[in-house]
Amino acid sequence: MDLGIATWLAAVMMAAMILSAHGAEPTKQPTKLMFIDTGNTGRSVTAEALADAMIADKHLPILVISRAVDLNPYYVVPEAGAAALLKGRGIDVSAHRAAQVTANDIRHSDVILTMTARHRDTVIAQYPEAKGKVFTLSEYATGQASDVVDAFGQPMAVYEQVLSQIDQYLPLALAKAAGN
Repeated sequence: MDLGIATWLAAVMMAAMILSAHGAEPTKQPTKLMFIDTGNTGRSVTAEALADAMIADKHLPILVISRAVDLNPYYVVPEAGAAALLKGRGIDVSAHRAAQVTANDIRHSDVILTMTARHRDTVIAQYPEAKGKVFTLSEYATGQASDVVDAFGQPMAVYEQVLSQIDQYLPLALAKAAGN
């Protein structure tokens, strides 16, 4: 072994022993969590925006993104109803643009939360390697699979129902993803 490498290795081992002796833990990598719905303009955007706010407020070790399983290139901005409800909570999603899920997104995500069982099944069919880390939001949060209703093109009351469902599941899902 080269003397320079041996010296460096000894220094690294000594540093690790010192940190261990003082109770220091290695920095934990954040959990990478992806929300998925059909077009990435309503439910997944809402979940991502609310999660970002909760993560910042509670200093959780989680990173979030949202994606579509069937992106419609003609509808890429957040749905007006979802944007209005989030704005009422002080969250601006106007800069969001829908994005299609990719193999790279799947590979880099630790947990993938879909809004419906159909979304979950679509992700697993397209990306079999994701099996084991894809769940509906409700089943990950509560153990019970229940779809988050689709409000696209529906009255404001349906968007309020979506927000209520996400409010119910999201704190539990984030606590689980953070390891709490």
